[in-house]
Amino acid sequence: MTRAELLKRLGNVQDAPQLKGRDVRSITAMLGLDALRKHVEVCEAAAARGN
Repeated sequence: MTRAELLKRLGNVQDAPQLKGRDVRSITAMLGLDALRKHVEVCEAAAARGN
């Protein structure tokens, strides 16, 4: 998966109620591709817990 695709996935969960008040995208500039992938997975899991 490309960096752009991962950032798009992250953008989709940014506004989830479970992540309200947290900026989950600002750290992405410092993350390598593997770390970004893991970050996206963790954020998606957190957003899914509220569904």
